[in-house]
Amino acid sequence: MTGHIEPMVGRYVHVEIDGETHRIYFEENGAGIPLVCLHTAGSDGRQWRHLLADEAFAKKFRIVAFDMPWHGKSNPPASWTGEEYRLTTARYTQTIRAFCKALALEKPVVMGCSIGGRIVLNLAIEHAAEFRALIGLEAADFQAPWYDTGWLHRPDVHGGEVCAALVSGLIAPQSPDASRRETLWCYMQSGPGVFKGDLYFYRVDGDLRGRVEGIDTGVCPLYLLTGEYDFSCTPDDTRRTAAAIKGASVTIMEQLGHFPMSENPEQFRRYIAPVLDQILEQSISDRQGEYR
Repeated sequence: MTGHIEPMVGRYVHVEIDGETHRIYFEENGAGIPLVCLHTAGSDGRQWRHLLADEAFAKKFRIVAFDMPWHGKSNPPASWTGEEYRLTTARYTQTIRAFCKALALEKPVVMGCSIGGRIVLNLAIEHAAEFRALIGLEAADFQAPWYDTGWLHRPDVHGGEVCAALVSGLIAPQSPDASRRETLWCYMQSGPGVFKGDLYFYRVDGDLRGRVEGIDTGVCPLYLLTGEYDFSCTPDDTRRTAAAIKGASVTIMEQLGHFPMSENPEQFRRYIAPVLDQILEQSISDRQGEYR
């Protein structure tokens, strides 16, 4: 509709990561329980725009989506001189925690997709007490690589188009054409070598096999939701991971692939709404228990 202004507001926050200040862009909307949303590899926070603009969710949650350094509107740090970008588990974890601290978010919910879903598992392993709940979309402790990352950063190939082509098959066939194109467009705009650098975490450094068994869902509830058409993180990958985590909640989402929040927002809403309702109800119950 012409003249319609969407409710989310974008700002920059200065965040200290590994002793250096980073200028990180984020968008937010709503009030209530903090809900921090993590984008996929090689993309940015635009993937969450439909959730950010959801009027019903925004009444109960402060929804926040930020661009990781090197992604979207978040530049590399000032000290960067052009060396190869490589995301590690430690750096990724530190970035999320530092961002939450910079915004003074009290016991936030963190929801991540793909690499964001993987790092959510590491947050549950190492820092569960800091969070109200953790939601992993397309999340598993490990996936066997099915792609050649050498094509993602070459002088003779258009990196953005290759990145988009690589992930295009991960979108469910029922997804609306406009949403499919928008999801891929974010990949076409990724910085040189950024998608490849993110996949270093996903393929090499972020292998969590043998570690997820230590997750205590009594400290922090864990929800895992995976699209039935995802052949990168398959439903079986997620089920296998959840089988090692006592109390983990698992949902396989019909008619969705690897990018549920952007490829088919309406279908994704059917699955995420009950999860957010459950988190809200538990928070209310916990608060009432404190006053008894």
